[in-house]
Amino acid sequence: MFNFLQKYLMGPMGKVAQFKVVRAVMAAGMASIPFTIVGSMFLVLNILPLPFPALEGLFNATFFKISDLYMIANTMTMGILSVYFAIVFAYELTSIERDEQEVDVNPLTGALLSVFAFFMCIPELVMSDGKITLLRSITESETVVNGIRMGGFVDRLGTSGIFTGIIMSFIAVELYVLCVKKKWVIKMPEVVPPGVSRSFTALIPTFVIAFAVMIINGTLVALGTDIFKIISIPFSFVTNITNTWLGVMVIYFLIHALWIVGIHGANIITSFLTPIVLANMAANANGAAIPLAGEFNNAYVTVGGSGATLGLVIFIAFLAKSDQLRVLGKASLVPGLFNINEPIIFGMPIVYNPYLAIPFFLAPMASASLAYFAIKLEIVKPVIAQMPWPSPVGIGAFIGSGGDWKAAVLAILCAVLAFAIWFPFIKFYDSKLLKEEQEKAAELAA
Repeated sequence: MFNFLQKYLMGPMGKVAQFKVVRAVMAAGMASIPFTIVGSMFLVLNILPLPFPALEGLFNATFFKISDLYMIANTMTMGILSVYFAIVFAYELTSIERDEQEVDVNPLTGALLSVFAFFMCIPELVMSDGKITLLRSITESETVVNGIRMGGFVDRLGTSGIFTGIIMSFIAVELYVLCVKKKWVIKMPEVVPPGVSRSFTALIPTFVIAFAVMIINGTLVALGTDIFKIISIPFSFVTNITNTWLGVMVIYFLIHALWIVGIHGANIITSFLTPIVLANMAANANGAAIPLAGEFNNAYVTVGGSGATLGLVIFIAFLAKSDQLRVLGKASLVPGLFNINEPIIFGMPIVYNPYLAIPFFLAPMASASLAYFAIKLEIVKPVIAQMPWPSPVGIGAFIGSGGDWKAAVLAILCAVLAFAIWFPFIKFYDSKLLKEEQEKAAELAA
C-alpha cells in the first residue's frame, strides 16, 4: 500500500505542491485568515440573538443600534476577500518569479498590477447595436449601476471573485515578468531614486496588461459573456462535487493518504479548497446549508489534528501501558487540544506505520460523514463564521455555527466516533510496544 501511495500519489502531489501557482494560492489563503476571522466575529455578534432569543431585547437596546457601524468590518473583510487574495497571490508569485528566474521584478509592483487587472474585470459590459456599454439594471431582483453589481457591497469583490482574482493576477504577473525579461521597460539612470525608477519600469507592463485585459473582456463581451461567467463554469462544477458526501470522502482520503507517506496533506489539499470553503461559508451566511464551509475541517473532522487524534492522545497519555506511548501522549496532550498533532504523526509514528494506517484514514472519514449529514439534514446549523483553526473541540463549532449548541455537541460526538475507530488499533499497537519493552528489559537484565 505504501509503495502504491508513493508511486501514484506522493510523487505527483509532491510535484503539484511545488507549482508556483499552488504556493502562491497557499500564501494567499494563509494571509486571508485574520481578515476572515475578524469579519466573522462581527457577523456572529450580529446574529447571536437568533439561537438565543433571550438576548434580543438586550441587543436591540445596545449592539443593534450601531450594527451598521461594526458590520462595516464584515463587509470590508468577507465582502472584498477577493481583493486580499489577488494582492497576496500576486505578491507571492512575483517574489517566486524574481527568485527562481532571477528577474528584476518588484513584488509590490506585481501586486498593484494584478489588482489593476482584476478591477478591470469587475464592471459588467454588454454588446448592444454593435456598441459595448456598461450594464445598467435596477429591478427588484438586481441592482447594477454603471456595470457595478451591488450586493451587500460590490458583489464581485466578495468570495465569488476569488478565482477570477487569482487568474487575472496570474496573467498580470506573467506579463509583467515577460516585459522585464524582454527588456520592454523604460530604463532610468542609476542616479534616479529607486521608487521613481520602479514607477517607470512598470509603465510599459501596465500598458501591456491593460491592452491584454481589454482584448479578453472585449472578446468575451462580443460572445455574450465575461470572464466571471466563464470561470464560474468549471469552478462551479468543482464546488458542486465538494458539496457531495462522496466528494468530501475523496478530499479526506487524499489528505490522509499524503500524510501517511510523510507529506503535509492538509496544506496541499486545503490550498485548493480555501476559495471554495470561504465561498460556501458566505453562502451559508445568506441561508444555504453547505457542510464543507469555513473551518468545517478543524471543527468536526480532524479534531486533535489530521487523523482525528484527540481521543487517541488522551487515551495514550493516561491509559497506555507502554512507556513510549504514555510519555508521547503526555507530551502531545496540550498541542492536541488545539488541533496540532505533528508530535503524534511523526513521533508515534503514524507515518509509514502499517498498524495505524487504517484508523488514520477511517477516523476522519467517519467524523466527516457524521458532521456532513447532520448539517445536510439541517439538524445542526452550518458554518457561517470563520474561527481560528486551533480552537478546542466544541468551541470552534459553536461559534462558527453562530452559537448553535448542537454544533458543539456534534463536534464532541465526532471526536468520540473517531476514537471508537482508533481504540482497537491503538490497544493492539500499545500491547505490541509493551511486549517489545518487556523483552528489551529482560535482555538487559540478563
